[in-house]
Amino acid sequence: MPEPMIDYPVTINGVEVLARYTRRSVDEIFLPLLDALRALRREKGRRILVMLAAPPGSGKSTLLSFLESLSQGAIQVIGMDGFHRRQAYLVSHYTERDGKQIPMVDIKGAPVTFDLELLTAAVKRVAAGETCGWPVYDRMRHNPVEDALRVDGDIVLLEGNYLLLDADGWRELPNYADYTVSIRADEALLRSRLIDRRMKTGVDEAAATRFVDYSDMPNVRLCLEKTLPADCRLWIDADGDYHQCK
Repeated sequence: MPEPMIDYPVTINGVEVLARYTRRSVDEIFLPLLDALRALRREKGRRILVMLAAPPGSGKSTLLSFLESLSQGAIQVIGMDGFHRRQAYLVSHYTERDGKQIPMVDIKGAPVTFDLELLTAAVKRVAAGETCGWPVYDRMRHNPVEDALRVDGDIVLLEGNYLLLDADGWRELPNYADYTVSIRADEALLRSRLIDRRMKTGVDEAAATRFVDYSDMPNVRLCLEKTLPADCRLWIDADGDYHQCK
């Protein structure tokens, strides 16, 4: 018998997505996770900050939209993408890749292209329970939009590629979280998804593959190889289904 599925149509970053989740993953992973976060919020008696880290191509934006819908407004989702450095900075500043100095804009999305100091200050405000503005990345402008969101939820879920990165500066971020979640998947699955996603923006397969292999895959490997332990660890199998690691 095929496993019962739940369809979730949604638009993510301007791309229409039809996500499918198994009834098992919803009943055994997602709903219990939401229940655990509600219980933690009651226990703490204050806002809780949850950090979810996952590599590019893992579908975290779609999953979090689904969780937000499942929670019926109990959680508020925000992302770290609003802390991309501005395009003018990335064009005019350089970093080293493979022994060569290259413009930061060529590897936009790598850890060095985020304003970690600004992100850390904002995370501290959210963790302290402040009602505050939060930036969102605008793909049309190629820049963050300041104070695009108002953070005022009791359960705030912050998502991003590098929130559990085991690297200088980054490894301090989870200290401000009440609960952490990590998502992993096979490198080949993530590469395939990233190429497909790039092609959906109108890029041909060869160009999409070149971009993903140069820009995205080093970030994927970094996320998979240098991730701190999380309170909840999830794994995506070859069929795109979620499993909880014991």
